[in-house]
Amino acid sequence: MELGYAADLSPSEAWQTLATDRAAVLDDVRTAPEWNFVGLPDLSTLNKTVLRLSWQNWPDMTVNEGFVQALAAAGVERSQPVLLLCRSGVRSAAAAKALTAAGYEACYNIRDGFEGPANEARHRGRLAGWKVEGLPWSQG
Repeated sequence: MELGYAADLSPSEAWQTLATDRAAVLDDVRTAPEWNFVGLPDLSTLNKTVLRLSWQNWPDMTVNEGFVQALAAAGVERSQPVLLLCRSGVRSAAAAKALTAAGYEACYNIRDGFEGPANEARHRGRLAGWKVEGLPWSQG
C-alpha cells in the first residue's frame, strides 16, 4: 500500500531520528487548545524545539490552506526530514502527504500520535502514543 509519504514511525523511532539526525524537525500539527491543555513533546534534551504549525484550523477544523507555506516560512528546507505528530496519527498522515506532494523529500507520520487511540472507556493516552511510550513531554 502506497502511503504518499516516506514512512510511519513509532514515537520511539521518531525520538531516535530526532536525536541522531541534526536536520530532522518535529511539527506538532495539532491545534493550540491541544498544545495548551493536553501537552507538547519536550525536545529540550535534544537542543531542539517543536514546531507548532496546525494542519487544521481551530475551531472549525478546516484544513489550514497555508500549512505548506508556513513550514517553509519557519525555515524548513525541502531536503530536511520532517516528522509530523498529531493526537492519533490521522492528521499528521494527511499533513505528511501534503508536504510530500509539495516537494518535501522525507516526511514521516508518527504512528499513534501524542495520545494514541481511545481505550474501551474512550480515554486516550493509555494504549499507545508519545506519552504512553514514556517520551519527554510537558503540559501548559
